[in-house]
Amino acid sequence: MRPNRTSTTQMEVTSIRLEKTLKDSLKSLSGSQGYQTLIRDILWNYVQQKSGEYRPNFSKTDIRSTVAATARKDESCVLTGKLIPEGEEMLLALTIHGDFVPVSVDAMKE
Repeated sequence: MRPNRTSTTQMEVTSIRLEKTLKDSLKSLSGSQGYQTLIRDILWNYVQQKSGEYRPNFSKTDIRSTVAATARKDESCVLTGKLIPEGEEMLLALTIHGDFVPVSVDAMKE
């Protein structure tokens, strides 16, 4: 679980070497929040995804289009959180952010 925002005085200092182009890209993407905050957000998202705690928060308005598909492994519908079992028909939804995410057929009917 991602902790609440922590004061930087309570954080441990860690040194990491980044390519200049990567650091410049992170600075450009981070806007006013700062690239170190962006890096922490990226790392927390990674930890949550790997631990199984990550639950993307999407609504139907985030979906631009869908494509019929078959689940090749158990998936979780991003709209309802319900299981889409391996072998079941589902949809791949293209989001407004350009990601393809699993959606149950029933979730799009509701």
